[in-house]
Amino acid sequence: MRVRRVFFQTNFIQVSYISQDCEEIPEFLGRKYGHMAKRLDLSFNLLREKPCTRTVAEGKEAGSRSTLGLGEEQTPKSRSLEGLKTFSYLEELILDNNLLGNDLLLPRLPHLHTLTLNKNQISELESLLDHLAEVVPSLQYLSLLGNVACPNELVCKEKDEDDYQRYFVLHKLTNLKFLDTRKVTRREREEALVRGAFMKVVKPKDAKASNEAASLSPEMNYTPLPSGSRDLTNHRGILGKCRYIYYGKHSEGNRFIRDDQL
Repeated sequence: MRVRRVFFQTNFIQVSYISQDCEEIPEFLGRKYGHMAKRLDLSFNLLREKPCTRTVAEGKEAGSRSTLGLGEEQTPKSRSLEGLKTFSYLEELILDNNLLGNDLLLPRLPHLHTLTLNKNQISELESLLDHLAEVVPSLQYLSLLGNVACPNELVCKEKDEDDYQRYFVLHKLTNLKFLDTRKVTRREREEALVRGAFMKVVKPKDAKASNEAASLSPEMNYTPLPSGSRDLTNHRGILGKCRYIYYGKHSEGNRFIRDDQL
């Protein structure tokens, strides 16, 4: 049985709850430390947005039951980060090495200025950045290293920093002072203001999804061949006449023949 360990440093008002394999923030953390904590470290856990099920009341109609099982139905995704609501004075949040994806939802944290989401499962940036701009307006330090949305040669040999949408991130989050591994320069900020909106990387559709879409599309039986020649085992030739006489008037060779050679 895993022993629950919480590190609490009173002088800096820091709470660390690391490597506990928790799938959501325990209630006791917010109840005990939420009113005073300014830095919260939840690294190396199993935090992620996930669907949950609940038992249907016995008086409900049978038609409202889902196929999950008798007496169960699908409910909206449970928010594993919902427990952050009690940390009203939080300034720094560490969520490295979890299972958070594109659908992560943070409560509004008006004082948060530092957020690290390194080594999670984030593959798309636009929806995440729009969400962060809304719920953490004071954000100044952001790190997304180790995610698919933040490619580099250490994570993927086929990618480098040129594939990263750095200007797009700075366009969305205008208050950032530090992004990933380096400080945001004045030139980068100016470039993001001018070109950031056009620096979004558009990825082609997944090959698997394309194949699935193709399999669902109706089959096209059209062929330019006549109906008699469609069967590969039934070979037949066609013979016809052409009423055309070639006079050679438009032949290119006529340019090199003199009149006395005709």
